[in-house]
Amino acid sequence: MVEPAVILYPGREKSVLLRHPWIFASAIASVLGNPAVGETASVFDSKKQFIAKAAFSPDSKIRARVWTWNSTEVIDREFLKARIKASIERRSIYRKTENTTALRLVFGEADGIPGLIVDQYNNTLVAQILSAGPERHRQDIFGILEELVKPDQIYERSDVDVRNLEKLEERDGIVSGTPLKSNLVITENGVKYSVDVCEGQKTGFYIDQRRNRNKIKELVKDKDVLNCFCYTGGFTLNALAGGARTVVSVDSSAPALEQLKQNIALNGFDENRNEVIEGDIFKLLRLFRDQAKSFDMIVLDPPKFAPTVSQAEKAARGYKDINLLAFKLLRPGGILVTFSCSGGISRDLFQKIITSAAADAGVDGRIIDQLSQSPDHPVALNFPESFYLKGLIVEK
Repeated sequence: MVEPAVILYPGREKSVLLRHPWIFASAIASVLGNPAVGETASVFDSKKQFIAKAAFSPDSKIRARVWTWNSTEVIDREFLKARIKASIERRSIYRKTENTTALRLVFGEADGIPGLIVDQYNNTLVAQILSAGPERHRQDIFGILEELVKPDQIYERSDVDVRNLEKLEERDGIVSGTPLKSNLVITENGVKYSVDVCEGQKTGFYIDQRRNRNKIKELVKDKDVLNCFCYTGGFTLNALAGGARTVVSVDSSAPALEQLKQNIALNGFDENRNEVIEGDIFKLLRLFRDQAKSFDMIVLDPPKFAPTVSQAEKAARGYKDINLLAFKLLRPGGILVTFSCSGGISRDLFQKIITSAAADAGVDGRIIDQLSQSPDHPVALNFPESFYLKGLIVEK
């Protein structure tokens, strides 16, 4: 039996030698041994020199994802346990410094475990398996998490579209422990959030915005705030906690807005200080413009407009549109807090989009802070794709 192997075309080994973990189908000259979905294959350059060991995915454009560049390592339970243990231990400092009961424990390629996401809410783990490698080792991974963390339960949220690219069926549900009978309540920088890990976005909550939510708390006192794409109210709650005079929270999801109302009650905030509007943000921003409404602070945290670079041009128009409208709605001296979580939009491109929007709005803006994802979502130097959340605080 031939050991599974991937042979690359001449010159296509450069990114792998620079330790980028993705190997695209277009880089592969041949495959030996007919590796199964998620099976480990050795990767060689065109001269048959060993480069790496990777999880093979026969139906994905990302045909292999590198586990290790060490030829002597075996991809087994002990390998995975060492990687997961190291990832959890790297977060130990954030348990003390981030003032939160919700933390990302494993962040895929950035932690050397391609395609695996693990978030912790109190003593509940929520895992997402996004690619063929961890899918093949699924039972070992859950066993390791039980052993290392000893959670009350592990819930799987492998119900995302990206699995379809690997021809993996979507899956969600309780893996171990007692079933969840209600939402979890987490705390973050003194604010409480009800989190629906079974049905909510991502694994239930946007943990990556933790520091940014806390940041606006310093800027909102006595301000009128517009929070667009508010979801369950992360920025709304922090605006209220920071002493905002009023908040208008807008989202297209009725269930998310209902949960926002519950979060306001959970924290004991005055519900009369927050107006909830369900609707299309693009249309509502134009309506507010036509009604000559204005705000001291506007938060734009839209969903992913451009997952890949190929979609960047179309996405750029969407980002420019909402930011141009936001600049027009800002009062003199007002503050725009604007984000892109699109992997296809670089920080430089995002800043250029915001600059163009300000120019078209006739605004001389000043960047007073640059924002990114929280540190439990680290950016691996060899994997720039792990840097996805870009944010700017712009003063008008």
